[in-house]
Amino acid sequence: MKSMQNTAEKFTVGFIGLGAMGYPIAGHLLHSDSPIQVWNRTSAVSARFQAEYANQGELQVASALPELATACRVIFTCVSADQDLFNIIDQLLPALVAGTVICDHSTTAPDTARQINKSLQAVQCHFVDAPVSGGVEGARRGTLVTMVGGEKAIIEQISPLLTCYTSKIARMGPVSTGQATKAVNQVMVAGIAEAVTEALALAEKMELPAGQLLEVLGGGAAGNWFMAHRGKTMLADEFEVGFKLSLLHKDLGICEELARNLDLDLHLVRQAREDYRRLMEAGEGDSDISALIHIKQGKID
Repeated sequence: MKSMQNTAEKFTVGFIGLGAMGYPIAGHLLHSDSPIQVWNRTSAVSARFQAEYANQGELQVASALPELATACRVIFTCVSADQDLFNIIDQLLPALVAGTVICDHSTTAPDTARQINKSLQAVQCHFVDAPVSGGVEGARRGTLVTMVGGEKAIIEQISPLLTCYTSKIARMGPVSTGQATKAVNQVMVAGIAEAVTEALALAEKMELPAGQLLEVLGGGAAGNWFMAHRGKTMLADEFEVGFKLSLLHKDLGICEELARNLDLDLHLVRQAREDYRRLMEAGEGDSDISALIHIKQGKID
């Protein structure tokens, strides 16, 4: 495949998975010079996307995954679970053109990335695992951080597309190291959420003024992204989705499996995963992860 930075030739870019993260990411891709073709499992979402972005670039909705595979030389995927990604790759494989690059923004197990890479190599295609961090807000603003695993030359070829919606692209090593890095990220996300929600539940019990509390804590050593972006809404009992807690529960399962394989005991991960399990059983699986504060407040048995 020719370098995208050194040729004026237009190629079609595919995007699969118009969920909470994928929808705005695909929207940013329309600001590139490439025609965009999208596909989503729920066709109504694809239709809504087409209606919203019809005048912002060359956009088509693919009727089927093989159609997209044949038309596109770079394909982005952003789905919820490992098996969803396997299913999509299985449908793409027979129709892929040699040299096609598939870049996955899902959060999966590192071994999933390695298996998919092997399948794509067999048809002379390339795979990049590129999970992202920054939440729905970062996706909407185009300021995501991307943790990338794959061949350096391939990453350089697709980097002009990645920069449409990312503020930082970090190559961590070969295929699967992007997902390994995301696992480390999710351990930290879970730990910070545990600490912040527990601390704010304590502050509520002591009847401290919420606005002043968040301001003073945010300016010191306790300041962090989660408190800055979720502190006010948590204390107002608002949990509009930024990152579904059911998805973090899934991600922490990946972290637990990695830890078992490495003979590590991630106590914090076990605690957080149990907390999110309880919230899911209470019907809050689609709430933002900040709904964790309900456990710390004693609202969930």
